[in-house]
Amino acid sequence: MTMLLVLGGVLLAAALVVAWLAVGRTEAEAGGLTRSLALLEAMSTAPDELKQDVDKSFDERVLTPLLDRFGRAGSRLTGGESRGRIQHKLDLAGGPAGWTVDKVASSKVGGAVAGFLVGCLLALLLAPRPALALLLVAGAAALGFFAVDLWLYQRAYDRRERMQRDLADAIDLLTISVEAGLGFDAALQQVARNTEGPVAEEFARMLREMQLGKSRRESLEALGSRSPIDDLKAFVGALVQADAFGAPVGQVLRTQANEVRVKRRQHAEKKAQQVPVKIMVPLVLFILPCLFIVVLGPAALSILSSGFGG
Repeated sequence: MTMLLVLGGVLLAAALVVAWLAVGRTEAEAGGLTRSLALLEAMSTAPDELKQDVDKSFDERVLTPLLDRFGRAGSRLTGGESRGRIQHKLDLAGGPAGWTVDKVASSKVGGAVAGFLVGCLLALLLAPRPALALLLVAGAAALGFFAVDLWLYQRAYDRRERMQRDLADAIDLLTISVEAGLGFDAALQQVARNTEGPVAEEFARMLREMQLGKSRRESLEALGSRSPIDDLKAFVGALVQADAFGAPVGQVLRTQANEVRVKRRQHAEKKAQQVPVKIMVPLVLFILPCLFIVVLGPAALSILSSGFGG
């Protein structure tokens, strides 16, 4: 009888605990539902400015204001002359899409900050001497600051080499189009439409400038001022003189096409003559040591073994 009473009390206590847990969970769910409804109501009645701030993406809320701060800091660091140099670098690089002077300045400041943080992290991980740690942090910050300049320089170099190769073909097509009866502007449009590369982009930009109201002379002079190669500058100068003196454009184009082809061949020969000088460094540092090891290694081992054997 006593065991039955104890068992009944245990079951009654378990039932009470289960009922209390169920009631608590129901209240928690009701409270969570109430909070969710309150949040939805607050969002529906919130001002439009607050809704716009909440609806913005992470880039608009965090990255864009951060880049704006970096841009203001970069604007204070770069004066008027520096902005002119940065714009010239962008022109030589072909005006990458989305890149402006302010973005370059902000990227330089952001790169310096990122390089500084990376340098501090490497200094903590490597734990060098204080002088080496300071040098590491300063070098990383400087590398981050000049990373954008290095990227623009490499892009401008690749673009200049591409223009050096494509200019002769573009002038040949321009000459053929003019001699076939097209006007100079229509021939430029044919070159810009049927070719690819930086030369076609420059011709298309010149056409847009002429459509916006610039004269042909002004557009040609602008093309020559932002040109990274001397051949294109000479070509533009010849066209400006022909336009000023009323010389036949077809004859000027034929002469310039012949000169540009000769200069392209000379440029290729110059590059070919530079190959032995450029290959000397990897040859001496990497190829010759491996060759010496392969050729002289067995003889050295034989000498060492015979010497130890004696």
